[in-house]
Amino acid sequence: MSGDAVRASYDTVASRYTQEIAGELAGKPVDRALLGCLAELAGDGLIADIGCGPGHVAAYLADLGAEVVGIDLSPAMIEIATYRYPDLEFQVGDLLALPVQDGKWAAAVCAYSIIHLSEGERRTAFAELARAIAAGGWLLVSFHVSMPEQAPGSVAHVQEWWGQEVDLDFHFLDPVQVTEAMTTAGFAVMARTERQPWPGGVEVASRRCYLLGQRQGHPEA
Repeated sequence: MSGDAVRASYDTVASRYTQEIAGELAGKPVDRALLGCLAELAGDGLIADIGCGPGHVAAYLADLGAEVVGIDLSPAMIEIATYRYPDLEFQVGDLLALPVQDGKWAAAVCAYSIIHLSEGERRTAFAELARAIAAGGWLLVSFHVSMPEQAPGSVAHVQEWWGQEVDLDFHFLDPVQVTEAMTTAGFAVMARTERQPWPGGVEVASRRCYLLGQRQGHPEA
C-alpha cells in the first residue's frame, strides 16, 4: 500500500475521524494505563506520538506531564491536532522516514499506526524508531490481532469509510511476528498485553495487542 494512498485516505476522513475517535481514551482504561506507564518510563524526556491523528493521545500524555511531539502522515490530521491543542507541537512526517535526528526521543508510541504497513515496511519502521529513540528509551506499539472474520496475518481492504472513498489496507498482525521485528530492530520486548474488545461499543470489536519495548544499548553511547 502506498503512503500516498494512506495520506489521501486520512486527509479525506480527518474531520469525521476526529468526531468518532478523538474521545476514545475515556472508554479505554488499558490504553490509559499503558500510556501512563510510558510517561513514567520516559521521565523528563521527549515522547513522540507517531500517527497522532487529531492529537488526543499526545494531549493525554501532555496532561500527565510529558513533553510530547505528534507526527502524522496526513496534513489534514496535523491541521486538526494543531487547532485542538495549540500549545503542543505537531508536524507532518512519515513513519518510514522519521523527521528527527538520531536518538532524539526518550520514548515513542505507535497507537495502531503500523496497521497499514506491509511486513517489509514494518521492519523499516522499527529500524527508524530504533534510530530515533535513545538507547535505553522506550517504544509502545498497539495493533489489531484478529476479528471473527479476520485471522492474524490477514488483510482487510477498505474502500469506503463513514461514507467517504478511501484506499486502505488494515493488517491484522501476529504478536509473535511483531515481537520478532521489534527485536531484530534493537528493542527488547519487556511487556506484552493482549485484550478482547472493550465492552460498551467504544471501539471496533477486534482483539488487540500492546508491546512495550526498550531500545537496547548503553544510554551514554
